[in-house]
Amino acid sequence: MSIANLLDPITAQGGQTRFSGLDQWMQGRTLYGGASALVAYTAATRAFPDLPPLRAAQVAFVAPTGSDIEVRREIVRQGRNVTQVRSELWCEGQCALSAFWLFGTLREANAVHPASPIEEWPGPPEDAEDAMNGKGPAFITNNFEIRRAQDVRGPGAPIVRRWARLTDRDALDPISQLILMGDVLPPGAMRVMKRQGPLSSINWSFNLLDTEPTTRDGWFLSENASQHADHGYSSERLRLWNADGHQVLDGMQSAAIFG
Repeated sequence: MSIANLLDPITAQGGQTRFSGLDQWMQGRTLYGGASALVAYTAATRAFPDLPPLRAAQVAFVAPTGSDIEVRREIVRQGRNVTQVRSELWCEGQCALSAFWLFGTLREANAVHPASPIEEWPGPPEDAEDAMNGKGPAFITNNFEIRRAQDVRGPGAPIVRRWARLTDRDALDPISQLILMGDVLPPGAMRVMKRQGPLSSINWSFNLLDTEPTTRDGWFLSENASQHADHGYSSERLRLWNADGHQVLDGMQSAAIFG
């Protein structure tokens, strides 16, 4: 199932929507978080096509998302510069995903502070070793190419870094591509787990540092780093850099650590 086919059923009218062939985008019993977030974002932008560029988002993964979805979206407030939109995906009579999108027009800069250069640059993706070939959940094996971006393997510091790119990205604008890729890695806390067990994203919030991100050959460096893990949860920082080491997304996530 191509990305275009994933997004084709989404209309400006919203309401009941049925998706087919979602097995290639599944993570366990639910639609992969990046894909479900992209569905909610696409629903918002198709309903309100004159929105300014996306600046930030807050996404709550409430319940499993399947193939039969009711799409809801509304403009919460539209100001002179900033428009805030809510979109929700409902499955089987309950909210499965709730997203809050912040769109903002370009304004003259009164503060300029570029993101800090990346620490421990792993080298370009072209020189990196392949990882996860034929492994991982369905959404990885069917849609992503993953390469190593750190020397550590197995237990260690609670940081997971990988080069990642979509194998089919022609139908996506740059922002949609970042939304689809932003949640691609497992929580960094997996490296300090005492025993193997399932992990699950609960929410995801992010700021876009570049509203027109570019990269080389589709590659982005993705990092999930646990800031604190205990009592079955991990507070994670999620970041994306382009192939030249320029940060394009900065985010946070709460992850459930089971087992």
